[in-house]
Amino acid sequence: MLKPLKICLVGSGAISTAFAQVLGKNDRNTVDILSIEEDVIFSINKEHINHRYFPTIKLNDNVRATADKSILKESDVIFFGIPSTAIIGYVEENKTLFNPDALLVNLAKGFGNQSNTIPQCLEREVNQPIISLKGPSFAREIINLIPTGMTVASKNSKYFDYFRELFDDTNIFLDFTNDVIGVELSSILKNIYAIIIGIVDAHYDSPNLRSLVLTRSINEMRYLLSRFGGKEKTIFNYCGFGDFSLTALNDMSRNRTLGLLIGKGFFTEYISKKVVLEGKIATNMFVEKIATKRNIRTQDLILKELYRVFNERNYDISNFVKNILAAKPIKEDLFTWF
Repeated sequence: MLKPLKICLVGSGAISTAFAQVLGKNDRNTVDILSIEEDVIFSINKEHINHRYFPTIKLNDNVRATADKSILKESDVIFFGIPSTAIIGYVEENKTLFNPDALLVNLAKGFGNQSNTIPQCLEREVNQPIISLKGPSFAREIINLIPTGMTVASKNSKYFDYFRELFDDTNIFLDFTNDVIGVELSSILKNIYAIIIGIVDAHYDSPNLRSLVLTRSINEMRYLLSRFGGKEKTIFNYCGFGDFSLTALNDMSRNRTLGLLIGKGFFTEYISKKVVLEGKIATNMFVEKIATKRNIRTQDLILKELYRVFNERNYDISNFVKNILAAKPIKEDLFTWF
């Protein structure tokens, strides 16, 4: 049985608050939300409510908030719930404050820099365990205690039992893998293909067509996983098909919503600059990386058509569906089955 833990969640947004509530269910744990938002800190400590993100939900009494980074020295587990673009800089700036025995848990979905995943970047900065925790997980559902599947990814399997106990008797259901890069890439690719599904649905509210493109997307995702160092079977973890289906088919998803906007003709330069769009960044990253690798024909990927949407000024969105259907499906013999 785990000892009482000191848990820190970096960031006071929706996902950090949701996980704080779940982890605070065990009243033996001390759960600190590390924030730069003074109003959020005040509301959590005085009223046990995060007024900015969940104004109707009372947080557990052992959930606290602070701006004092010294709690990092005392924490047994540190969760990063800040945007993917901010994590590496945050760790570079504050790594000397970390408890050297703490587990570092990445909740963010995105690249760490222009060519590497967040764990790959963090491994160059710190010498301590780095865990990925990813899955189909809207924060609103988590904090309302809806059963939620998450994938724990670690190169060292010894941490799997630790996380089983950490989330025991909560609404978080776990699966496990050593394929850290596959989990990270799955969480990035699902945003790209959710945009594609959104564009398709904006043009044709057709179950048949949607299912066709969903299938093509899943096959393309597992092909790309295998080509970029992940394992194809990771697509069947919560972080893979589960997270993709959540993001592609639910209108609470920002990337599906982006696809709907594009498909309806409402995607403007203003929107593209003002909204944080992981899918757009990832699309450009993958296609430009693909172009440097042998034996990957970008013209055979529906991913390439989305790249054209983002990068061709006069792209005719009315041709999007016709163009992706014209692309040759990934051949089965390109896969290495397990």
